[in-house]
Amino acid sequence: MKRSLIYSDGFLPTTKSEIISLEWDQPDVIIFTGDAYVDHPSFGAAVIGRVIENEGFRVAVIPQPNWKDDLRDFRKFGRPRYFFGVTAGNMDSMVNHYTAARRLRSDDAYTPGGKAGFRPDYPTIVYTRILKDLFPEIPVVIGGIEASMRRLTHYDYWKDRLEPSVLLSSGADMLIYGMGEQPVRELMRLLARGVPFSLLKTIPQTVISVDLNDPVPVNKNWGDIILNSFEECLKDKKLFASNFVTFEKESNKIRAARLFEGSGSKTVIVNPPFPPMTEKEADRSWDLPYTYLPHPRYKKRGNIPAYEMIKFSINIHRGCFGGCSFCAIAAHQGKQIVRRSEKSIVREIEKVKKLSDFGGYLSDLGGPSANMYGMRGKDGDQCIKCSRPSCIWPQICRNLDTDHSLLTSLYRKVGSMPGIKKVFIGSGIRYDLLLPEWNKSAGKCEAEYLEELIMNHVSGRLKVAPEHTSQKVLDLMRKVPFKLFRVLKRKFDSICEREGLRYQLMPYFISSHPGSTKADMSELASEIRSLGIRPEQVQDFTPTPMTLSTTMYYTGFDPYTGEAVYTARSSEEKKQQKGMFFWYKKTRPQNKSRKKH
Repeated sequence: MKRSLIYSDGFLPTTKSEIISLEWDQPDVIIFTGDAYVDHPSFGAAVIGRVIENEGFRVAVIPQPNWKDDLRDFRKFGRPRYFFGVTAGNMDSMVNHYTAARRLRSDDAYTPGGKAGFRPDYPTIVYTRILKDLFPEIPVVIGGIEASMRRLTHYDYWKDRLEPSVLLSSGADMLIYGMGEQPVRELMRLLARGVPFSLLKTIPQTVISVDLNDPVPVNKNWGDIILNSFEECLKDKKLFASNFVTFEKESNKIRAARLFEGSGSKTVIVNPPFPPMTEKEADRSWDLPYTYLPHPRYKKRGNIPAYEMIKFSINIHRGCFGGCSFCAIAAHQGKQIVRRSEKSIVREIEKVKKLSDFGGYLSDLGGPSANMYGMRGKDGDQCIKCSRPSCIWPQICRNLDTDHSLLTSLYRKVGSMPGIKKVFIGSGIRYDLLLPEWNKSAGKCEAEYLEELIMNHVSGRLKVAPEHTSQKVLDLMRKVPFKLFRVLKRKFDSICEREGLRYQLMPYFISSHPGSTKADMSELASEIRSLGIRPEQVQDFTPTPMTLSTTMYYTGFDPYTGEAVYTARSSEEKKQQKGMFFWYKKTRPQNKSRKKH
């Protein structure tokens, strides 16, 4: 039976005094996170905490524990009844800490005041090892993007070597990958029924390990695939590349196989994921009783930049079927689009409107890609069998419904709500979906969406991501030809001129991506210069774990074709490639007049 849980100020407890005021003998679950605690559906620790609470359990959160002192933060709540949860936070800690040039960053957007130094490198490993040392008998469950994308053997850019599954590196008992609501609910229900944690071997969307000689957990509904072992991957890059291809194909399936990977004396087992959440299940997650605020403990410590950026934004869906080579979204959130209902979106907006500093402006109504809301395969049976990494590259799937009318209607409905002055779209859009030159089914609805977007939802700049101009590099990125950006720019400029709007189209590009040479970057600079574009932000490619681009970076070849791929590796060449974007910032030497003697 679910218990009534009433917390101080509406937040999950984070201090011993809050636990005492609740008259708890002990929490059922204690979550450690590398981020500050923000009770908002965009922050993973808050989501999982609220899900566990919703299942009727007592959950506490310990944000950014001090791992350098006498470890009092790890001891203060004692033992949980069921397990410790550990997440590095919303970002991979190494991306959070270091630039693409491996230089230490001076700030942290997920910490009050933006201050750096409040989390270690690899918190998933550091926190878990501390907990296992202090409380060896208590299970530890790890999750979040850092753990999710390290669930198997992976290349670590910062160590410049292959690493085994983080489940083994950390010593955790279970890893939950992807968006964790469904596996967490199942885990809590089984524990509530009295099933010992040690017997929980076949929960979907979890990773466990067994001794090499142990019997394999039985599930007759799953197919099994044996991957090359960690040790084999260390010896042969081709075997690592083969593992990646299998991993990516299975990640893109609705009904995936179970994966087995040997590593030392253990076998790592990746159970298939849950089916994509239904609209009702998605609504249930977003409708949990979030306060939409940082915990009061941070009132005198400054704003949390990551929260300030999203506090007036609304996430309307999850997942992305774009399949970009450098992106981890599909492997973490899924390729299938999980959408919320219109009613759930409106309910959240009503909550945001009550925030004390809300001025009537929503900064975003989007998702990983702003204009994929509600899109899915026309024939669901075809999607179940499909393992394509992308539904829109190298061409748009005939089975994909790309109708934008539902999204246009949503924009208009939200824009007409009382108290809403303006709805901006801050997420990037996939313009290839809007153009009949690429999307043969694009027509009146897509043209209407583009007009609605530009005329009513742009805050001066519209963000899009062509990423490069070289067709060779774009093919490796799984991105559409650059000529489509030119088509978009003509349409954008035409609408702006007609309506008297002084807006800009802001393209994003990536330098030093596998396949990109100095000549390619020079061509890119020339192309965008000819369009009168002066890019302000350019992303230097960072190899993050378990993406296709990272696999090409590490192996030196395309794992699907075996063809060699050139990659800029030296810091000097990476600097040169990035610098080619900013020709307009190069200062000319000044003529200094000679002093007369």
